[in-house]
Amino acid sequence: MHKQFLFITLLFLSVIFSVSAQNEESDLLNQAEKYQEELNKEFSDEETTPLQTKDLKKFKELDFFELDPAYIIEAKFIRTPYESPFAMPTTTDRKAIYIKYGEVKFRLHNQQVSLNVYQNQRLMTDPEYKDHLFIPFTDATNGNETYAGGRYLDITIPKGPNVLLDFNQAYNPYCAYNGRYSCPIPPEENDMQIPIKAGVKKFK
Repeated sequence: MHKQFLFITLLFLSVIFSVSAQNEESDLLNQAEKYQEELNKEFSDEETTPLQTKDLKKFKELDFFELDPAYIIEAKFIRTPYESPFAMPTTTDRKAIYIKYGEVKFRLHNQQVSLNVYQNQRLMTDPEYKDHLFIPFTDATNGNETYAGGRYLDITIPKGPNVLLDFNQAYNPYCAYNGRYSCPIPPEENDMQIPIKAGVKKFK
């Protein structure tokens, strides 16, 4: 009788945890969908769009990969203190000043991945962006399905040892749409030899 009660309890708990996990996944996908909708609004508005006038006239929406929960990843976050500010190369002569804030480590497509995380030294003085961190990256889709120069992912400073990375919210630098912008170039250390089929695709 005791064993039967224990089995029923464990079965009940497994169902509860499964439903909870499904709800959490659904919420995260909804957040990603909302992010993509907001990005389309930004690009559609002549006041905020990075598009050239000729492209804005024809613009309907950005091309995204299908939302995929496999690209929502809980990564280990490692803080790297005592780093010195440096000038990150950009697509123009401008040098953007960043500091390496930490690293994220995770497993994807059966490979261990490590990416550097950066903090913009100018933005960190703005209260709106004081917790903003930046992950520029390249992957195996660049030049084919996605922009050849790589893509970006934004996160906020985590409060614990882990951080959630949602590559469904990966986006192109503005210079993918308009050559007048100056965009940070993802460092070689952030090149992933795997395809990230999530987020924004190449602009056509």
